[in-house]
Amino acid sequence: MNVNRPALSIVVPLYNSASTLPMLIEGLTSIPVDGGLEIVLVNDGSRDATEATALKLIESTRVPITFICHSRNFGEHNAVLAGLRATTGEFVITMDDDMQNPPSEVPKLLEVAQRENRDVVYTNYDQKKHAAWRNWGSWLTNVFADWSIDKPKGLYLSSFRCMSRLVVDEIAKSNNPYPYIDALIFQVTQNVGVVTVRHDERPSGESGYTLRALLRLWMSMLINASVMPLRIATLAGIAISALGFFSFIGVLINHYIKDEPLGWASLMAALLIFSGTQLLLLGIVGEYIGRIYLRVSEKPQSVVRYRTSNSAALASGARVPSRSS
Repeated sequence: MNVNRPALSIVVPLYNSASTLPMLIEGLTSIPVDGGLEIVLVNDGSRDATEATALKLIESTRVPITFICHSRNFGEHNAVLAGLRATTGEFVITMDDDMQNPPSEVPKLLEVAQRENRDVVYTNYDQKKHAAWRNWGSWLTNVFADWSIDKPKGLYLSSFRCMSRLVVDEIAKSNNPYPYIDALIFQVTQNVGVVTVRHDERPSGESGYTLRALLRLWMSMLINASVMPLRIATLAGIAISALGFFSFIGVLINHYIKDEPLGWASLMAALLIFSGTQLLLLGIVGEYIGRIYLRVSEKPQSVVRYRTSNSAALASGARVPSRSS
């Protein structure tokens, strides 16, 4: 291990988390880590007092904390990548800001990663405390991921994860304006471990994950990380063409053998099916082209307004109380 870098970095994207941030910082700074700990907070365009709360907390904390402030909201995965680039630890853990991932569970991830020599450790929850629609959305996200990105079947994808320095350095190279962290991970490694952790009720506030954010996440996963939608479009085109061919044969048989008239309703139904399918397939192709255009036009993944750290703690060399041998 490099003596100049801590054993563990923790990255937390922040969005309207002023009410939970004091509890989060208190919990994280009390974690004993052999080799030291650093924390990276990324304020992703919060509209409450998150920025002021974070700046006040880091100045009174004797653990190295880096605070990154985005110029606006860019999304959770963009914020995580910005945080990863600021880390120096041998291992890096990403987690949410809502205290549903208890800080006391952090050592479990690091212990499994070190003991099993894993590149990545994901978490399973003994019992999820999300609303029913969030649990459904998470389930559907994992279903999509099973066939759109190269992840091990049955693995539950969670934002509470631990990554090695190798993985962090590789995925941090991404400049895609619509990143999907888990897809980037599986492009680097399949050496993945799993650990079961506790999932708590949110102590205050409301989740910033809306249906719109969930749809945006699905689009990033399906289109930026996979060509599967294009393959589905191709298969759909073949299937509908075959359906149209056999339907045409059936219409001819009915007309010439059974002497049934060709109807306006059947014609309109066929037009609606084929025109709707064409628009759907054009939309999929257009989404790919649009995102390619945004990358070529250098749409920023994120914009950092400023970055600061608690220099007093860094200068004193204080990291975190080490676990006694």
